[in-house]
Amino acid sequence: MAALALAGLGWAARGVWHIRLAMAGEPASGPPDQGDGVHRPLTSLEDSYHLVTTVSGFAAAVCAIAFLMWTGRVRDNAREISGTRPRYSGNWVYFGWVVPVVNLWFPRGIIADAYRASAPGERLPRSLNLWWGLWLIGMLSGVGLMYGDNTDEIIARAYTHVWQLLASDAAVVGAAVAGIFVVRAVTAVQERHLNRP
Repeated sequence: MAALALAGLGWAARGVWHIRLAMAGEPASGPPDQGDGVHRPLTSLEDSYHLVTTVSGFAAAVCAIAFLMWTGRVRDNAREISGTRPRYSGNWVYFGWVVPVVNLWFPRGIIADAYRASAPGERLPRSLNLWWGLWLIGMLSGVGLMYGDNTDEIIARAYTHVWQLLASDAAVVGAAVAGIFVVRAVTAVQERHLNRP
C-alpha cells in the first residue's frame, strides 16, 4: 500500500508540473526539442520537470515490483485457502502485464480469482473494477504510463495540450488510490482465513 501511495504521489507531482508548465507558457525560443537533433537549453522549470519524472519513474518501478510480489503472494495464498489450482498459474503473474492483448485482462483476473478463491460467494470489491478501469485509461491514453514520447516532447505537450496530460495523470493517481483499497480488501479476506487457529 505504501508503494502505491508513493507512486500516486509521484504521478500527482507530475500533474502539478504539467500545470506549472502550462501556466508558464512555452518560451519564445520554442519547445526544448527544436528538431533535427537540435535542443535549446532548458529553463529551470523544465529542468525540474526532468527531475520530477525521474523520481516518479523510480517510485513507479518500486511500486511495480512490490505489486508483482503481492500479486504472486495472494495468488499462492488463494491456492492454499481453496485447495484449487489458480486459473492463471505459473509466470502469468509477471507475463500477464507485458504480453499484448492478454495484459488487458489477465492482471485483473489474477486478483479477482484470488479474491473469489479466498472468499467464495462474496462479491468482488468495487475498488477492483475501479482500479482496473483507471489503470487501463492511464496505460492506453498515450500520455500516461505507456507513452512513446521522451521527456522534452512531454514538456512540449504540456505547453500545448495540457488537458490530455492532466486527464491521464488523474487516471494514474486514481488507479493508485483504488489499488490501495484493492490490496486492503484482498489482504484482509486472506488474513481472515490464514489466521484461523
